[in-house]
Amino acid sequence: MDVLTQLISNRILIAGMAAWASAQILKTITYAIVNKTLDLKRLLGDGGMPSAHSATVTAIAVATGFIEGFDSSIFAVAIMIAFIVMHDAMGVRLETGKQAKVINDMIKLVYTEDMSPEEKLKEFVGHTPSQVVAGFVLGVFVDVVIFVIL
Repeated sequence: MDVLTQLISNRILIAGMAAWASAQILKTITYAIVNKTLDLKRLLGDGGMPSAHSATVTAIAVATGFIEGFDSSIFAVAIMIAFIVMHDAMGVRLETGKQAKVINDMIKLVYTEDMSPEEKLKEFVGHTPSQVVAGFVLGVFVDVVIFVIL
């Protein structure tokens, strides 16, 4: 039971989870507004506005800074990993999503029947720079709420 108590009192973990959950909820709302349909699968889905990956790693890094100090080695590691994750989301993962869309369109053009959702390649995997920046801002905002206001 001591492990559970430690987990639920870990403020860095709480900050990361709160940022992820906030981003996923906002992403679902944004998707519903833009597409005029509510898709609850977006609550766990990749891609979209804001980037949950960016929000999560930013919240973890900033929370680490608040707790361990912004001059600590562990903060340096956390912020560098956050930058790598955000760069990857805008690079490789964004291009993967673009390629999946082209491949899905090509298959649809060649075959007359629609692919099942299981056969279709996942197109929402990466993020635009604005989605990553929004995730970054959300991650900082969540930490300010958790560490400064609360």
